[in-house]
Amino acid sequence: MSKYQYLTEINSPKDLKKLPEEAMPTLASEIRDFIISSVRKNGGHLASNLGTVELTLAMHRVFDSPHDHFIFDVGHQTYAHKILTGRREAFDSLRKPGGLSGFTKRSESEHDPFGAGHSSTSLSAALGFACADRIYGSDAYTVAVIGDGAYTGGMIHEALNNCGKNMRLIIILNENEMSISKNIGGFARQMAKIRSRKSYYKVKDATRSVLDHIPLVGHAVFAMVRDTKQSIKNAMYDSNYFEDIGLYYIGPVNGNDYFALADLLQVAKGLDRSCVIHVTTRKGKGYRPAEAMPSDYHSVEPESAEKKDENFSLVAGKYLCKMAGRDERICAVTAAMTKGTGLTRFASEYPSRFFDVGIAEEHGATFCAGLAANGMKPFFAVYSSFLQRAYDNVIHDVALQSLPVTFLIDRAGLSEGDGATHHGIFDVSFLSGVPGMTLYAPVTADTLRLAMDECAASETPCAVRYANCCENEEIAAHFYPDGAPEKLGVRADFTGDASTVVVTYGNIVCEALKAQKEIENCGIILLEKLRPYPETAKALSDLIPAAVKNVVFLEEGIKNGGASMILADKLHEDERFAPAKLRILAVDDQFVFGEKGKTMPQSAHISAEDIVNAVNIN
Repeated sequence: MSKYQYLTEINSPKDLKKLPEEAMPTLASEIRDFIISSVRKNGGHLASNLGTVELTLAMHRVFDSPHDHFIFDVGHQTYAHKILTGRREAFDSLRKPGGLSGFTKRSESEHDPFGAGHSSTSLSAALGFACADRIYGSDAYTVAVIGDGAYTGGMIHEALNNCGKNMRLIIILNENEMSISKNIGGFARQMAKIRSRKSYYKVKDATRSVLDHIPLVGHAVFAMVRDTKQSIKNAMYDSNYFEDIGLYYIGPVNGNDYFALADLLQVAKGLDRSCVIHVTTRKGKGYRPAEAMPSDYHSVEPESAEKKDENFSLVAGKYLCKMAGRDERICAVTAAMTKGTGLTRFASEYPSRFFDVGIAEEHGATFCAGLAANGMKPFFAVYSSFLQRAYDNVIHDVALQSLPVTFLIDRAGLSEGDGATHHGIFDVSFLSGVPGMTLYAPVTADTLRLAMDECAASETPCAVRYANCCENEEIAAHFYPDGAPEKLGVRADFTGDASTVVVTYGNIVCEALKAQKEIENCGIILLEKLRPYPETAKALSDLIPAAVKNVVFLEEGIKNGGASMILADKLHEDERFAPAKLRILAVDDQFVFGEKGKTMPQSAHISAEDIVNAVNIN
């Protein structure tokens, strides 16, 4: 017998609508229990999903998905949405290769009209849906759910600037940490209470309708009333941003009160125009540890996961503190990822030299360029997949002016849990085309620190990329048995004339070490400084034996324009390395979606087995 009264009977929004209204609080509790159990077992985003349960229930009761479009910003708060749209039974596969995505995904369900994974994209997409529906003559609504943190991203404001008034576009501002408008004091609280009632909007629309129909003076009277009201509001509390740009604003309302939410969504639906609903939710609601420390429960590991030692993010953050103690020009920048990039300690010890620019990587890169142009030594710690947003700024503002900005590229390589939206597999390819960029790929704590020292001494742009993991003892033992080197570059793990040589960089060297045990007379060359490429190619040419039969380039990154392709082309210039001897194993013109029962390297065809097969073909 199921422990749930309602949850196990719901396999679609139609099933949800069959339940009585009074069942919703119990169902919300059951959904929270299910999410907590699933995430503790499989890992995933917890606090954000617990905060949006009532909101998701109300949306699916008031609107008709998939006819109406629900577009969630980032998509990391959609577990309740997935549960209500027929995916509950698949939750054991959440965030596993071949399983449920941790975000919205078009190929997963008709109820996911737009895929996501990065922040601040939702409103631009929602505006596209709403405009298309207007062109088609469709009566569908488009509902965009946007957390307040996403408003630190410029795309949201660019989209707001383009929002027309007369569309079936409903923007839900989910405030769970900071306020957009300062609603302070008794008057503001009373206004919020009044504005959250259906009767308020009926009277408001009726008043406008009556005044508009008074000949000659009607429009003028309405404008006078509106302007007088706005003046009073501005005097009592800050002007509302959304109303100032012409959008109809409703709220704020308690986003964890299902009945209040359902009423307000019905009001918004009846307006037949673009509007903003301001809801306030509690992150982690229903799970005390997550309520108390929502940032710690933003994304959690499975209970079965091994406790990790200090990962590369923490190594980088700790060493940056040491560097800042030696050089007052050193400063740290992050884009809303203080904890994720290991900068919590730096923020505490050097607050005047720490900058969190919000979810605004483009701004972050150019901000660093400004710091550097005025004599500072900025280190921008940013996830590889998020740096993609700042490509133009890296080229135009940093590299073109040859400014000493260092990009600490975190989460480099394949991401098993977050999947295709978070794979750090494009940075080497797109940075390889940027003139003057020095590119490092350390794989031990010592070499990471050494790379950071070299970057601090440089007067040109640098990038240091590292995986979301801890130092691998086997890697350190193979390539640095005598401790850290004096200078970064190329390291060889073989003696004599190896018949096969695997050339690689980054944490994927673990797959090369596995393959080495299966291939006779196989050597490995590890690259920890990729660029400048002419220097690296010269070092490879000197190290690779003349009699080598196979040179396999192994890259946990995109093949086109990647380090392997560049270095292979340069080796072709040496008559010893005929094209027939060279093989490239990299992510070949595809987005990597994990396959069920396979690891991510296997899904991307860059695993130890793939190396062995490439050698045996010859």
